[in-house]
Amino acid sequence: MPSALSRFTVTDGRHFRLRRMDPRGGAHLRLKKEDAADALAKTVGRIADLQEQLYAHHRWGVLLIFQAMDAAGKDSAIKHVLSGVNPQGCQVSSFKVPSAEELDHDFLWRTTARLPERGRIGVFNRSYYEEVLVVRVHPELLQRQGLPAEVMTPRLWEERYEDIAGFERHLARSGFVIRKFFLNVSEEEQRERFLARLDTPDKRWKFSPGDIKERARWADYMAAYEEMIRHTSAPHAPWIVVPADRKWLAHHVVSTAVVEALESIDFRGPASPGPTRRELALARQALTAPAKKRR
Repeated sequence: MPSALSRFTVTDGRHFRLRRMDPRGGAHLRLKKEDAADALAKTVGRIADLQEQLYAHHRWGVLLIFQAMDAAGKDSAIKHVLSGVNPQGCQVSSFKVPSAEELDHDFLWRTTARLPERGRIGVFNRSYYEEVLVVRVHPELLQRQGLPAEVMTPRLWEERYEDIAGFERHLARSGFVIRKFFLNVSEEEQRERFLARLDTPDKRWKFSPGDIKERARWADYMAAYEEMIRHTSAPHAPWIVVPADRKWLAHHVVSTAVVEALESIDFRGPASPGPTRRELALARQALTAPAKKRR
């Protein structure tokens, strides 16, 4: 059965072109804004039910990766889509500028330690993909990594893509379902959201002067995102290019993709073993026996 999100999903990036993806999602969508809240409530409920099955079976894990330009709505999408999930079954990790300790290791080290356990949904708010985004746009950052001169070859970025693809293939073979989201916001929409942050006192904390410097490299970032998707899309680790100019639509696309990811798991087998019949019988006997009188 074809996915409802097939036009947003990239499983083979060889012919992918970012310019073909409409940040507003296109005019032919079946979902209307006035129906979006009810639709989201249903998918959030479905995610919660499926997450309970994931937790009970304790054999599979789910990794959701979010990448985007500033103000694209990553935090909002994560908050709304996973609002109904039991906190014990979900863990969110955010990755910012690498620390000195993290720079002393390979670029996959800091994220590997935050991978979800079996039975849980793990969310990466930014991830190891920063290595082929921010670092590629600002190659001077490579100097901080202390890499040997021998590995600083013209194939460095291609090798990073190969390392990431191999890592995700390893995760898939180990029983982890992977979905990667690029929130595709337009340059104009980002400008409007930045202005809204400046004009709204309660939102100014979200703004950093550095955001303007990064915005000036918009074309470089778009080229880096396109190359990232072209080189790391796979059937077991697809990219979903989320139309992010309309937040209600972005939440719908992300939540639907998460439902589809969880529904791809076969939960028909037995869940993790619970108490034995004898243990259940003894518990029932203890609970139904006449209470002893206290002295």
